[in-house]
Amino acid sequence: MQLSVREILALYQRRELSPVEMMEVCLKQILKYNPMLNAFAFLDEKHALHQAKGAERRWKRDAPAGLLDGIPVTIKDWFHHKGWPTRYGSLASSQIAQNEDSPPVARLREQGAIFLGKTTLPEYGHKGVTHSPLTGITRNPWNRERTSGGSSGGAAVAAVTGMGLLHLGSDAGGSIRIPASFSGAFGFKPSPGLVPNWPPSLFSTLSSTGPLARCVDDAALMLDVVTQPDARDWFALPFPSPNFSAALKKPLPKLRIAYATSINGITPTPEVTDVLKKVRPLLDALGKVEEITLTVPHLVDVFNKHWSAVASWSAAQFGAREKKKLDPRFLHWAAQGDALPLHDYLQAERDRMTIGEYFKSLLDTHDILVTPTTAMTAFEAGADMPVLANGRKWDDWTPFTYPANLARLPAASLPAGLDKNGLPVGLQVMGGYLKDALVLQACKKLEETLAFTPWTLSASPDTPPGRA
Repeated sequence: MQLSVREILALYQRRELSPVEMMEVCLKQILKYNPMLNAFAFLDEKHALHQAKGAERRWKRDAPAGLLDGIPVTIKDWFHHKGWPTRYGSLASSQIAQNEDSPPVARLREQGAIFLGKTTLPEYGHKGVTHSPLTGITRNPWNRERTSGGSSGGAAVAAVTGMGLLHLGSDAGGSIRIPASFSGAFGFKPSPGLVPNWPPSLFSTLSSTGPLARCVDDAALMLDVVTQPDARDWFALPFPSPNFSAALKKPLPKLRIAYATSINGITPTPEVTDVLKKVRPLLDALGKVEEITLTVPHLVDVFNKHWSAVASWSAAQFGAREKKKLDPRFLHWAAQGDALPLHDYLQAERDRMTIGEYFKSLLDTHDILVTPTTAMTAFEAGADMPVLANGRKWDDWTPFTYPANLARLPAASLPAGLDKNGLPVGLQVMGGYLKDALVLQACKKLEETLAFTPWTLSASPDTPPGRA
């Protein structure tokens, strides 16, 4: 269905579409595409239909429960949903049902959203692809032999194929933006603290909760809901968030744009570069563009030390029996953390400040920073990382995303076009801390200029893109 969430809500109001009919469309998409793409870790079709019938009755009385009454949504299997287990993509996790919602889930529920199920992730979200011992491989909707990206890969695939309308993900190094780029969705990582979270994450300010959707308008509407306060998160911002949907309706001033296609000497593949060359002239319509070279000290070292420290703590929560069930790659990260001296970790914290100062200075003189989202398009499904030639290191495929996490910046990925193999290429837009509304405004203007969404690329509303 090639409609935004607001358009669907308007159809509910005019009695031209019911929540039950909308739910049946989404369930049809799931039945058709999930067996081949594997986007869901948990499905509750019966309960979703029951909830849709309740929403239908409310709309008939002109008494919707909230902003999203009757809208089918999914949540990454990282968040708690009352009555469902949270497995984190791990065989070692508990199968016990949770007794309360995480904050963004609670806010969605209060506004009438209907939960279809939980989407897939790699074990404890520890890598930029989506396959795990628990759920297997999540595949790219454009080519099933390629990865969806990760760690919110199931959410991105569900967004592109219409298996739900709004999708909740998390991002501690690119986990919303990488799968958005690889799978052709829109994904947004808010400034840390904007979306309350619980249980608390050791990733702290590295991690943010955010939406994956088919368009910027839908993502903004979801943010309007999930940014509402929750007393359980001591780190959440102590003041009201802006109305992001309202911000999209405001005129966008001429922007000062920094544009970079390399970082620390790492450049995209020719396939990505070819798409970016077509996009670059469109940036001039948004304002003054300055082409820059990003040279940021300590990036990889700081990020790896933070991640390995968290992995070490996480793995230590399991006994020897459960540890045998963990992904070997996750245990590799944990072993690195085990060997990390405290002094080195504290030095990484200090170096992170230097990284933050670099980007703060850049975004004091520019309104947004535009880069590729990833340095390549989707690689082989089931692989933890691509096979890179010419002396490139394993982490050279995604050097552009985790700086936003280290520097506490809002960042989005929107689809910019297809490479010569028919795979999506993502464009990343970053802004200053708490300049989330401005980033969304710029993405909205680019989305309109590019005229490129999953809808425009699908052969029909019932046919997903690519060869899926």
